[in-house]
Amino acid sequence: MTEATRACPRRILMIAPTSFFMDYGCHIRILEEARALLARGLEIRIVTYYKGRDWPGLDIVRSLPTPWRAEYEVGSSRHKIAFDVLLSWQALVESLRWRPHLVHGHLHEGSLIGAVAARLLRIPIVFDFQGSMTGEMLDHGFIKPDTVAHYWWRRLEERITQMPDAIMTSTVHSAELLARSFDRQHNVIPLPDSVNLAFFHPDTLGAEERAARRAALGVPAGRALVVYLGLLADYQGIPQMLEAAAWLRRRDYPVAFLIMGFPDVDHYRRQAEALGLRASDVIFTGKTRYEEAPAHLALGDIAIAPKISATEGSGKILNYMAMELPTVAYDTPVSREYLDDLGIYASPAGEAEALAKALAFALRNPEVSKQLGKQLRQRAQQHFSWERMGRKLESLYEQLWKERH
Repeated sequence: MTEATRACPRRILMIAPTSFFMDYGCHIRILEEARALLARGLEIRIVTYYKGRDWPGLDIVRSLPTPWRAEYEVGSSRHKIAFDVLLSWQALVESLRWRPHLVHGHLHEGSLIGAVAARLLRIPIVFDFQGSMTGEMLDHGFIKPDTVAHYWWRRLEERITQMPDAIMTSTVHSAELLARSFDRQHNVIPLPDSVNLAFFHPDTLGAEERAARRAALGVPAGRALVVYLGLLADYQGIPQMLEAAAWLRRRDYPVAFLIMGFPDVDHYRRQAEALGLRASDVIFTGKTRYEEAPAHLALGDIAIAPKISATEGSGKILNYMAMELPTVAYDTPVSREYLDDLGIYASPAGEAEALAKALAFALRNPEVSKQLGKQLRQRAQQHFSWERMGRKLESLYEQLWKERH
């Protein structure tokens, strides 16, 4: 903490255009960033959509609900335009009422909304970039490539990337994407997703409790357990993971899959059944609360991160690393950034059989896999702690405040 922060705590207004807090992806980054900054003595206020789960110790202000839609869809949705209008109003109100020293906009909508408030108050704006907006819209099927809609959304994304005083990215790959595709190089700082190493720990469960929990879930005795924790969506590679599970079971590998996440659980359960997988082969838990994630991951022997998207981070990998889980992933720049040479890679991305063969290697070589898991936790300790990330983020804020004076 700096002397200035001790004397007069700096106020950071975070704008989160999502139903914070939910138990996945970008929500975890928002949560852990806020907690890391609070630990450094800054004051944080988060303005977000009206739905979501409150978190102890966080100052969360919610926008008004839309009168015609009570439920939200994960990812891109036409309804988000209305949500963001209401969020914009609430962010403006909080800016004038609370008088923050800096605005921290999460995702493109948060940065766009935040830029208006920041200009009004003449304070810096930081854009927390977690992947291409148009890339995500294409992944979700919200727009089609090479259409008029794609052209105009892309133009808007180009404009948003030029507005903030600084952009922090969740991966080095994202920083390169901004330079290559959006001509934004000034004040682009990779601050990667990180992990709470005290919370995600391989000794979370004792041997007896681990065995009892596996049995209670219906994991057959004598089988290795592959764990997945994250959103259930096609761009996350869920269909390929299920096809890989079927490939392994047809060849009598003693393996089961524990798939933890949402939405569309019934849809993917039907996919698994159509592939000939039984309930004991693929176990779906549905939504898993973040507080319970370490205990669930501790049940696994191998972790899998089959995400296909080339533009988004994959923070779940860091949780796997902290739990000493050997990790199978598609060979993408983002996966390499987290796992380096310690991942068990499948190539090309999106091919189910390649994923199955990578899993087969891990299953056939348990000692090699176990050693990779131990090395992955060491790598997480060296490069991906939230405490380290909090220091870097505060330094970025300090740099922007100095540039203003």
